[in-house]
Amino acid sequence: MTRPPSSSGGARRVRCRCGRTVLRQLVGHRAALDVTADADPLTAGQAAALREPNRLDWCVRTTGGGPVLMWADCHRRRADCDRPHVIDHQCTATAPPARPARRTRKPPPVPDGQLTL
Repeated sequence: MTRPPSSSGGARRVRCRCGRTVLRQLVGHRAALDVTADADPLTAGQAAALREPNRLDWCVRTTGGGPVLMWADCHRRRADCDRPHVIDHQCTATAPPARPARRTRKPPPVPDGQLTL
């Protein structure tokens, strides 16, 4: 008897704080990467052109459960991959404002002007 997986294992569509729709998924079995990629489909060539050392592209396989992100090593298996590709998301949202420093409500242990040791 086989058990169904606890989750679909595929990518979830979520909204980034910059307002864009992105795909989120853990990619890999042993040392998985938490991938956040733009949801806009690209061709393999377009995605490869946008690739940078810290910005990877991903091959998207569509299943009954939705999109699944896979390593984009499909160019090694065949010359022209016909699946859509996506690229890692670069968020354009501004950083949240820094929290003000905490102020203590505790009064000083000595009167003003007196030094404590």
